[in-house]
Amino acid sequence: MELNNFFRIRLNTIRPDKVTNFDIFLLVGNKYICFLRAGDKISDGRIEQLRSKDTGNSFFVRVEDKQLYHSWVREEINSSSIDVFSKAKILHESSIALMEDLFENPDVNKALDESRPIINDFIRFMDSSPEAMGFMISLSGHDFYTYSHSLDVSIYSLGLGRALGYNTKDIEELGVGSLFHDIGKRNVSLDILCKKGSLSDPEWEQMKMHPQYGLVILNNNPLISDAVKATCFEHHESWSGNGYPQQLMGDEIHPFARIVAITDTYDAMTTQRSYNVPMKPLDAVNMMKEKLAGRYDPEILKAMYSVLFKLKVAS
Repeated sequence: MELNNFFRIRLNTIRPDKVTNFDIFLLVGNKYICFLRAGDKISDGRIEQLRSKDTGNSFFVRVEDKQLYHSWVREEINSSSIDVFSKAKILHESSIALMEDLFENPDVNKALDESRPIINDFIRFMDSSPEAMGFMISLSGHDFYTYSHSLDVSIYSLGLGRALGYNTKDIEELGVGSLFHDIGKRNVSLDILCKKGSLSDPEWEQMKMHPQYGLVILNNNPLISDAVKATCFEHHESWSGNGYPQQLMGDEIHPFARIVAITDTYDAMTTQRSYNVPMKPLDAVNMMKEKLAGRYDPEILKAMYSVLFKLKVAS
């Protein structure tokens, strides 16, 4: 059985003592061993033991059962017997696993198309109860990897979009744009992306190409809106006009790109990486406001404080 016949899941999305309607496989070496048959359930003690060892690369479900798994997650999110924080953990963990597969999928158009259900799940959950978004935000920002960074930037952007009063249709486009804001990094050398410490001038010039690379990728999908493309292409532009790649300034920059400029920086500042100590949320936004103010739309930066209030309430 080949890898492309399976997709990853996290055991945090499986509640103990609840019967599944799909098989779960354990990857041992290069073989997929059936770990749990559809119609069976895992005991509470057993699942807790396994969760502590779940690196995200151990448990899989057949691709043909993907819809069953998605329905399982949605059923959990809508369940009246689970508290909001537990629902947030299930949604976040299921999305992280899906993001890993999306970002490793060579078919970018398919990944883009499959991203919308993820965004819509977040929007529905965010709208379901006042504290939902705060719990989602509180689960973000622990480790910096391309897929988890992109997911976290999307979560922050959805919260910021809601705080700014965007309607649901615009929020969905903002969600997709923020999810794929760094898609152009597919075409940047892994040596550069994974380098610890400062980049050389030639390396930095290569890194600065990722918005252009991203635009080329997105232009190959006829269903991608101009707003999503602008989010990707313009998220490194600066409010004062000294960003890249076009040196746009102020209102010339698409509003979604202005939002992602803030959430992208915020996530980088507050996330644990090998070469930095993460900042506290409020300290990060205060630094952006006081020392980096020229880079960001001041009204959107002000709205970021209301998103942090939700984080404080949830913590």
